[in-house]
Amino acid sequence: MENNGNFGGAASDSVQRERPTLKTIAFMTGLGVTTVSRALKDAPDIGAETKERVRMVARQLGYQPNRAGVRLRTGKTNVIALVLSIDEELMGFSSQMVFGISEVLTGTPYHIVVTPHSHSKDPMLPVRYILDTGSADGVIISRVEPDDPRVRLLADSGMPFTTHGRTDAGLVHPYHDFDNEAYAHQAVQKLVNRGRKRIALLQPPSKLTYYTHTRIGFQTGLHDYGAEEVPLRANIDAPLAEIRDAVEQLMRSPGAPDGIVSSAGSATIAVNAGIEAAGKRLGHDVDLVSKQSAPILNWIRPEIITAYEDVRHAGREMAKQVIARIDGVDAELLQSITKPEWPDGV
Repeated sequence: MENNGNFGGAASDSVQRERPTLKTIAFMTGLGVTTVSRALKDAPDIGAETKERVRMVARQLGYQPNRAGVRLRTGKTNVIALVLSIDEELMGFSSQMVFGISEVLTGTPYHIVVTPHSHSKDPMLPVRYILDTGSADGVIISRVEPDDPRVRLLADSGMPFTTHGRTDAGLVHPYHDFDNEAYAHQAVQKLVNRGRKRIALLQPPSKLTYYTHTRIGFQTGLHDYGAEEVPLRANIDAPLAEIRDAVEQLMRSPGAPDGIVSSAGSATIAVNAGIEAAGKRLGHDVDLVSKQSAPILNWIRPEIITAYEDVRHAGREMAKQVIARIDGVDAELLQSITKPEWPDGV
């Protein structure tokens, strides 16, 4: 590390060439190692002026606790593992979640480590790795199934965890979820309010819990508002080119829908491409509803009717939940659901 000019002398140059430790901070401040350690932990018996001096020196030195040492002393890693799908990430969903988690972890001893995986691979592999290596104090998982074997494994192991999505197997665990039932129901209403009656749904894959929530909301909406479903032979896990081709084929058919509900922002780009490839005009021949986690779809096509899914908030909620679970808070107290947010006048 380069000398930033805040400390003078050869001794300063010497200590900064190596990874800074508590001893380094103690040397620079003239305090004992124990005092430095307690100041960094915000101990109540250490004065505010001393804490600020220690923190300032720690920041200037770029001090980070040695995780191996922390683990040896406490049995903890201070790591929260986020197991996250990496498939065709276009709309900032993953980054927004990571930002939200990071906002909560800032100022705590914990750090986020993202463990990427593909939904086409065995979803148990990253969870087993984390458990086998003891490489995290808590885990966050997504793409949850009704009877998810990862949830059962984590619960049986005693590892603190939370999920982005709910299960449906009678197992009580922390979770944060988006109300996909409300989203699908309200999406149908938005389309019917625009005179649409033949509506297609680009739905989640049937193995995921929120497939059921989405289908219930969609079918209830069709019943409540007097519309009918036009089947769409694709789901949001299909390659984007496949979604585009399926929508183009459907829009060229004699029984083409006049409204489409999409369950994912990234897939909506392919839906729009399919509509255009069929020579149809969005907002004229057909209306399209989608959820999104960042205001990108309306930059591409202002005609798309969008609901906001606050994924950054989801990240914050799950970070709080997993830390609370590490601290021993009961799982049933760590469950939350957020509603879709629609722009005014939509």
